[in-house]
Amino acid sequence: MTPRHLDAKERKERILAITIEQYIKTVAPVSSAFIAQRHPLDVSSATIRNVLAELEEEGYLTHPHTSAGRVPTEKGYRYYVDHLMDEIHLLEDEKKHIKAEYEKERFVLEALLDKTSRVLSDMTHYTSIISVDGWGSKLFCRGTSFVVNYPDYQDIKKIEGILTALDEKEQLLQLINRDLERKIGIYIGHEIAYAQMNSCSLVVSKYQLKDGHSGRLAILGPTRMNYERVVCALDYLSELMPEIE
Repeated sequence: MTPRHLDAKERKERILAITIEQYIKTVAPVSSAFIAQRHPLDVSSATIRNVLAELEEEGYLTHPHTSAGRVPTEKGYRYYVDHLMDEIHLLEDEKKHIKAEYEKERFVLEALLDKTSRVLSDMTHYTSIISVDGWGSKLFCRGTSFVVNYPDYQDIKKIEGILTALDEKEQLLQLINRDLERKIGIYIGHEIAYAQMNSCSLVVSKYQLKDGHSGRLAILGPTRMNYERVVCALDYLSELMPEIE
């Protein structure tokens, strides 16, 4: 089937989305040749190259000095999250796995939240953080070891800064307890407003339990995190938790 002709704005948005999604998968700069070969946009490689140049000029993309390919900027990620990200759903076997984790036994609240933190971290391969309203700086945090393995973070001082920040419970609590304008809040890079995490993204959701306890679920990862999967996981778990007795 011949692809539908895209207008200039749609084409630019499609190329931006392709670039960001490919970079999230590979952590490698994305070239016009790759986009032309792998995605049927019905335009030449030269046209794609021009669009990439426009996106870079507008601040959505940038490029390493050693490569002709482009990588997303914080502005690019923000536009992607706000306008281009597709809604996806967890597979049924993933949902069954999550529910099975909770059905094995009855947990006291601390064990439940610790397990939730582990499930979130295991699902996303990022760091999970859970707070409980009224519990002060008590936090449940899992997956900090993932920080060391992100291909983006080869700078030891950057890694140390993030791990140190994860130990600052009061600061973390302020970050995840800020007012949410939507059901899920997404803070990219400098939007987190914490210098040690300016190369990260933070995704936050609210939860409520049957017994009245409430708090926040959060995921911290690199700015190139898989936003669709993280949002989907947080959305599903925040809806599942009120069903748990």
